[in-house]
Amino acid sequence: QVQLVESGGGLVQPGGSLKLSCAASGFSLDYYAIGWFRAVPGEEREGVSCVSNSDGSTYNADSVKGRFTISRDIAKNTVFLQLNSLKPEDTAVYYCARAHYRCSKYVTDYAYWGQGTQVTVSS
Repeated sequence: QVQLVESGGGLVQPGGSLKLSCAASGFSLDYYAIGWFRAVPGEEREGVSCVSNSDGSTYNADSVKGRFTISRDIAKNTVFLQLNSLKPEDTAVYYCARAHYRCSKYVTDYAYWGQGTQVTVSS
């Protein structure tokens, strides 16, 4: 049974940092790309970062380049998203998802989703 469980969200002041985790079970990270998306009410889910299955290559949206870093621990079957220099506009529910195949910014290219973790950036 495929399962993705996010954790690590919370309330942080602007300029602060958080580290999100996505614990995967029922499959191996060796075979599937994992993406992080975020969602705010009234807007479409936005692709933030992705790590590929083949060689661990990473991709980041322009809005988070230089601030967010995606990584993975194959042994723990876990993907991480380090969020630095956080801004109020980063406030959202963050989801990890397993791709059908390779990294993509499109929601429809992902088959399984976690339940999400709330990140709130506010003073």
